[in-house]
Amino acid sequence: MTKRKLTQRYRRRTWWRRFRLNRKYKDVLFRKLFHNKQDLLDLYNALNGSTYTDPEELEVVTMEDVIFMKMKNDLSFIIGNSINLYEHQSTWNPNMPLRGLLYFAQQFEGLVSARGDDIYGKRRIELPTPVYIVFYNGRDMHTDNVMLYLSDSFSAGQGSGCIECTCEVLNINRGYNVALMEKCRRLWEYSELSAEIEDNIREGMSREEAVEAAIDNCIKRGILTDILLKEKAEVTHMLLTEYDEKRHLRNTFMEGREDKLREQVQKKLSRGKSISEIAEDLEEEVSVIEKIVKS
Repeated sequence: MTKRKLTQRYRRRTWWRRFRLNRKYKDVLFRKLFHNKQDLLDLYNALNGSTYTDPEELEVVTMEDVIFMKMKNDLSFIIGNSINLYEHQSTWNPNMPLRGLLYFAQQFEGLVSARGDDIYGKRRIELPTPVYIVFYNGRDMHTDNVMLYLSDSFSAGQGSGCIECTCEVLNINRGYNVALMEKCRRLWEYSELSAEIEDNIREGMSREEAVEAAIDNCIKRGILTDILLKEKAEVTHMLLTEYDEKRHLRNTFMEGREDKLREQVQKKLSRGKSISEIAEDLEEEVSVIEKIVKS
């Protein structure tokens, strides 16, 4: 193997290890805040108007040790007759229903296997009702909630096909879902910490300064003090790594898109197409095309 190929291979391995490490911390603060059964039960009660009081009625089934769809799911648990999947997202993803379908299929497969149920038998197998909720604190949502449907991904559109999976996305940015925030203080505290960081960044602070100032201010306001006072350094690291990952993913996406477009442009040029014809073919990417052609 040549020195150049070895170098490229080393870079790919180094990038993947760094990327995998960053993914480990993605949304980990949200998970940390609700890893306690009582806090998770409070969130469930706030969402459903229920009055469960015993945390032991909640059975956590979060996939801690299995990478699902190349990322760990956030919170999953069974209570009563429902299996609940709660995830946190800071970037918009229209494919959450598909993720949910694959996740619940895997959970149901494990449940049926563990109970020894016969899917070919005459007796109907009882399953807990799946509930999928995403807590979103990115910038691309301006309503309290949005319902996503798996069938939106089908060629025939929403309502078509023989299967469906829904995902309710709840906006947990400051000022949204006020009634829910009033019922679940932990969720409100997380929302406030996130808002403080974003406000500081908009005011021109660096990411490090924004996170540190937000944590200090939240402590002064009595927000998340049980976590921030004891584990300030760890929380700071979590938040900074998450912001680093967002930037890394954006850059990686842009680089990948440009590489793909470069190939398309070269093929079209080799076929004798003009720049204007190529731009018309790829109307949504005109600015990127111009950049590629000039490089």
